[in-house]
Amino acid sequence: MARKLFGTDGVRGRANDAPMTAETALRLGQAAGRHFTNGGHAHRVLIGKDTRRSGYMIETALTAGFTSVGMDVFVVGPVPTPAVGMLARSMRADLGVMISASHNPFEDNGIKFFGPDGFKLSDAVEEAIEALLDDDPALAEPHCIGRAQRIDDARGRYMEFAKTTFPKGRRLDGLKVVVDCANGAAYRSAPEVLWELGAEVVPVAVSPDGFNINKDCGSTHPEAAAAAVVAHGADLGISLDGDADRVLIIDEKGRVADGDQFMALIAERWAAEGRLARGTLVATVMSNLGLERHLEAQGLRLLRTAVGDRYVVEAMRAGGYNLGGEQSGHVVMTDFVTTGDGLIAALQFLAAMVETGKPASALARVFPSFPQVLTNVRYRKGAAPLEAESVRAAISAGEARMGHRGRLVIRKSGTEPLVRIMGECDDPELLRSIVGDIEAEVARYA
Repeated sequence: MARKLFGTDGVRGRANDAPMTAETALRLGQAAGRHFTNGGHAHRVLIGKDTRRSGYMIETALTAGFTSVGMDVFVVGPVPTPAVGMLARSMRADLGVMISASHNPFEDNGIKFFGPDGFKLSDAVEEAIEALLDDDPALAEPHCIGRAQRIDDARGRYMEFAKTTFPKGRRLDGLKVVVDCANGAAYRSAPEVLWELGAEVVPVAVSPDGFNINKDCGSTHPEAAAAAVVAHGADLGISLDGDADRVLIIDEKGRVADGDQFMALIAERWAAEGRLARGTLVATVMSNLGLERHLEAQGLRLLRTAVGDRYVVEAMRAGGYNLGGEQSGHVVMTDFVTTGDGLIAALQFLAAMVETGKPASALARVFPSFPQVLTNVRYRKGAAPLEAESVRAAISAGEARMGHRGRLVIRKSGTEPLVRIMGECDDPELLRSIVGDIEAEVARYA
């Protein structure tokens, strides 16, 4: 069955436009509630959100949907996405829901589902929920309607858990840390955890107003945190996104390191400690070729997946691996959490600084990256450029010219009429020429 509503990370869209409407949220709550209501126990769902104004609307509609089919609802308010997975499992909920559009602007919102094990739902389960949307809801009898209650200590529970992932007996005393919370879900928890571990904290973008989430701040705009690092003479900058499931690291010189550099550091450290499961790091096809070759030189393996942190996690679970992520800053450490967690990932980087005594600049540049070009080409409705012979020929010609010096990743967007073209090669001029030729062929279908 082809999914129409769910994308690569739940349901997402512009708030108050289909599908991100109160009506759809209500029906989703009823359908998901019906799917997860089985057996004679009391059924529970936990709902968290980020700081978007539209989160109130979606939260209320979901609550109505779940309670109408007999599920009790725990409302926890603004918490990071990984907190929802952790809390759903620890509080024995049948389902966890995060209302967030991640790094997107405030106009967008989304709904992400987590199962009782704390992991995001599989494609098959999402398809089953989507299929139920066409049926009449299985409304509960009046005496079986669910109830809703607010859990006031959810943020504190997550914070205490996050601190347990930092090495026992270690502290952050003497370190000055800038943390950019993107005016999002971690605007209180991230600065407080760092302070409680001993750091001098310089908070950035911690005044959400419902509209400023990710606006000129956070991991999509790391220049804000980079400027603060330099201005305050900080030892490290941490730049989170709106729901705090991704992070970029900024060294003391104001230079930004992406998720690939971060994962290389942790993979090496864990391998040396005998902690890296099966000597393998899981990442997507978008991770830099330099990362792959660096790991190979260390006797380690890079396993690539489709784009999306959920596919990284699925591969990790299937293969028994414990470290994975994306170049964009999703870092998944299943020894600790079930999905990307920007704060816990940042704590592992800080642990490396404390344990080695090295500055961030010495730890955030693990390997030389291959020159990389990424471009998006929009095509007209109804066109299928990747099926066209001329485009296929251009791709084949580019791969032949590049040979073993690099690689191409060309795919259709799952949410927009775009062809995404990514290339990397040790020869920047050759790379630009190859990508330009393919881009020109695809553009014929604009």
